[in-house]
Amino acid sequence: MATIDRHAVRTASAFAGVALVVAALAACATPPPGASVSTPPTTSSPPPSSAALSSPAPLSEDEATALVLPGACEDIYSDAMFAHLTATAPPLNDPGHTTPSTELAAGREVLDVAPSLRCTWGGPSEYGLSTNVTIVDAAQAASVEQAAVESGMTCKPHAEGTICRTWEDLFVDGELYATVGETHYFRDNGWVATHWTNFAPEGYTEDIVATLWPSLAPTE
Repeated sequence: MATIDRHAVRTASAFAGVALVVAALAACATPPPGASVSTPPTTSSPPPSSAALSSPAPLSEDEATALVLPGACEDIYSDAMFAHLTATAPPLNDPGHTTPSTELAAGREVLDVAPSLRCTWGGPSEYGLSTNVTIVDAAQAASVEQAAVESGMTCKPHAEGTICRTWEDLFVDGELYATVGETHYFRDNGWVATHWTNFAPEGYTEDIVATLWPSLAPTE
């Protein structure tokens, strides 16, 4: 049950009484006929200061280049690359394609907790690839990149970030069984990881970088 604040009730009653007295005095103070009544001059509000009208502060370089996680796999490729993948390695996101986008233990730990978009091409077979576009903090990015270097991947600068690659041929009884590889790209809060098997489209990761970071893509 609600508790009544008796002090508030007494205060409200007191204000009500004061209001009645003020109203009565106002009625008695009506000027006689012919008397002039002066009104106080009106004042206008000062114009807003220039600071209030100024535009928002520009974004910092890090804020301007920060990656926003795409909403769909179609959004991470150029039209030409998407058409190529559709023609050469369908389907997109087959539920039977469960290969992770990296074999790096540090990378899998980050993928378990970080916001990420997973895109796969090809069915559950020895042909296709899987990619994750992931939002990472500085510590997570450094951990995965260090793991990539320690695993023997070749890393170099690319589009104001770092791209790392590795690949190897797998043999069974002396016969070539499959060629597998990984490519990783790190830039600010973004990490693009791809693991592929017998399917490595030329310029695949570079196309994703140019699509997600268009202002950072190389011009040559």
